[in-house]
Amino acid sequence: MSDPHGYQNRRNFLKASAAGVALTGVPVALHAKSKEPPVPLDQYKTEYFTADEWAFVLAATARLIPSEGDGPGAIEARVPVFIDRQLAGDYGRADDWYMVGPHDPTAEPARGWQTPLNPAQLYRQAIPAFNAWCEEKYGKSFTVLEAAQQDEALTALQKGEVAMNPELSIFFTTLLANTKEGYFADPIHGGNQGMQSWSYIGFPGARASYKEWVDQHNVKYPLGPVSISGERA
Repeated sequence: MSDPHGYQNRRNFLKASAAGVALTGVPVALHAKSKEPPVPLDQYKTEYFTADEWAFVLAATARLIPSEGDGPGAIEARVPVFIDRQLAGDYGRADDWYMVGPHDPTAEPARGWQTPLNPAQLYRQAIPAFNAWCEEKYGKSFTVLEAAQQDEALTALQKGEVAMNPELSIFFTTLLANTKEGYFADPIHGGNQGMQSWSYIGFPGARASYKEWVDQHNVKYPLGPVSISGERA
């Protein structure tokens, strides 16, 4: 795969992202852990996404954290399920956010959410707008583009080169952030299936205590991760 987003390799990218995501208070409703194996993604019944939106998120997250390489990709970790559930809940509706304007799409990220759209509305409006841009540039929607073209299109979106409503300008950063969250959050939220990403980077998960390992730098942690529900990898 090409490296359109400047990530030197997956391990460095994921380690850099993991610290701030893995056990943060992800604003989504908890879903009970099922005893049955998860349904395949092509049989998953979405809670928020339409069929076209679901196809887009499957394709986009698969390029942001691809399956090829020496660790699990977004698809293996079921990141799209996390995003779907997230948008169907409090986060998607921005229930506890301050959403009153004025909004300035050109403002620095430190100034917070700069659109009157909540995250669910952002996805709903940005996906068809981005697909329309792909149709104009490539003659096809994003989902059916070749992987190299998908990378190119996502890079253009990241750089602000896609003609879209200014209110949608934060779509790439939101999609990327949600993809990282789904990859590293506890499996109870729908992603990080089987704690694959935690196992890959050597993160202990929700263990009650591992303080004796905090100061042991460059020493591999010998125990597998544990989820909030008590599942062990």
